[in-house]
Amino acid sequence: MSAEETLILVKPDGVARGLTGEILRRIEAKGYTIADLRMVHADRELLAAHYAEHEGKPFYEPLIEFMGSGPVVAVRAQGERVIEGFRSLAGATDPTAAAPGTIRGDLGRDWGLKVQQNLVHGSDSTLSAERELGLWFA
Repeated sequence: MSAEETLILVKPDGVARGLTGEILRRIEAKGYTIADLRMVHADRELLAAHYAEHEGKPFYEPLIEFMGSGPVVAVRAQGERVIEGFRSLAGATDPTAAAPGTIRGDLGRDWGLKVQQNLVHGSDSTLSAERELGLWFA
């Protein structure tokens, strides 16, 4: 079995709160390799391409606005079952419901209806990872 690759984003709330190092530490402690890393202030075009499947949904515009509100750290991570493993490490999307021991469970804050402010993004499939890595690491 060959190692997978995935896109992990430390969202603007994670960067602003100084949690990038802790999030990267947890990724590496899990045994995954950070193959590439960059800090980006994403423009609307990149964010619209990244979140294209959500266009028209009620949370789309607030999500685009939030993700463009500050720098994002984009990570190309590699490892056996890294997509599944990182999503487990990240925890439930809602930080209040995320289990202790996960990134969102330990470090996330309850922002009410602003669930997009949940520290990290991780690709949800090999197809998504390939598409997203192509956008963020073109």
